[in-house]
Amino acid sequence: MNKGELVDAIAQKASVTKKEADAILSAMVDTILETVASGDKVTIVGFGSFEARERQAREGRNPATGAAIQIPATRVPVFAAGKGFKDKVAPQ
Repeated sequence: MNKGELVDAIAQKASVTKKEADAILSAMVDTILETVASGDKVTIVGFGSFEARERQAREGRNPATGAAIQIPATRVPVFAAGKGFKDKVAPQ
């Protein structure tokens, strides 16, 4: 499902126009991006949480030469699925 198809599904389920659904989805995504980029965590109960985590510097290998290289520390985005999401995808 791409963004256009998601907008269509939201518009149908929420009984709003596609234009309104697109504005709502865009605002939600922008807000999540801004919040996580600022270092805060976003939690949607039953769906999951978005956050940025620090990844420590580490040693790696160049796959072409096998030479050791230093991989610098970085921040990475992380999504952790909530219980409701997990139960819907893989019912027990």
